[in-house]
Amino acid sequence: MAPKWDNDAVAWIELEGAVNVRDLGGLPTTDGGSTVPGRLLRSENLQELSAADVARLVDLIGVTTVVDLRTAAEVEMEGPGPLDAVAGLRHAHRPVLPELGSRTDAVAEALLVKKAAMDRSRFPDDMMCGHYLGYLEERPEEVTGALRDIATAEGAAIVHCAAGKDRTGVVVALALTVAGVEPDAIVADYVATGDRIDAIIERLRGSRTYAADVSSRPVHAHLPRAETMKAFLEQLHVRYGGLRRWLADHGFGEDEVALLRAKLRQA
Repeated sequence: MAPKWDNDAVAWIELEGAVNVRDLGGLPTTDGGSTVPGRLLRSENLQELSAADVARLVDLIGVTTVVDLRTAAEVEMEGPGPLDAVAGLRHAHRPVLPELGSRTDAVAEALLVKKAAMDRSRFPDDMMCGHYLGYLEERPEEVTGALRDIATAEGAAIVHCAAGKDRTGVVVALALTVAGVEPDAIVADYVATGDRIDAIIERLRGSRTYAADVSSRPVHAHLPRAETMKAFLEQLHVRYGGLRRWLADHGFGEDEVALLRAKLRQA
């Protein structure tokens, strides 16, 4: 029987310039195994890492690949981050949200309103689940690309977006599903971001890129809900016949599935 996941065992990585960073090793798999530490990390925005943070991630933990899920506009507005200056580090840009580009504010706002309506109609019981399903339906090549980046990383891969909650949460959940991690453990990892939500929002309020968005809603509105991730994982089967079938339909073959499983699992 697979070991039960203890939410107190979240492998937080305490850094000076980021508050929502954790190692996804030690998660129980359905066949009684577990994921390997030092293979997959998740994080929020990495713009404020200190020199000591960079040294810990790269030199001590062995990060070799950064998978950035932010849009091109976010990347441009935020500018280069400390990890961009590290020689030999691979940077993969995989925006899982549609790009608004240089459209006017009025057009961009109209598109955002339209997308919100689509998210709501996609899964009326939980708009955020509908939003997550939108990553798969609107940007499948970026989702599969992110999984491929994790699978082929020479060392550890760190996946991040802005808060490290939604985009990162979905890509990580997909990777862990491929690895055979227990669904309850995937949900628990997703919800763990809520333990740091106050600190995450405080950091984002200090960014000109994100301040207006995060300040437009109360902090509790940003909390990840277990029900959302449970519904998302269920919809993988209901809509697509399971994650492996969805992956195969979008060019991520069984050889790549095997590679990703081997990357994340104990031998």
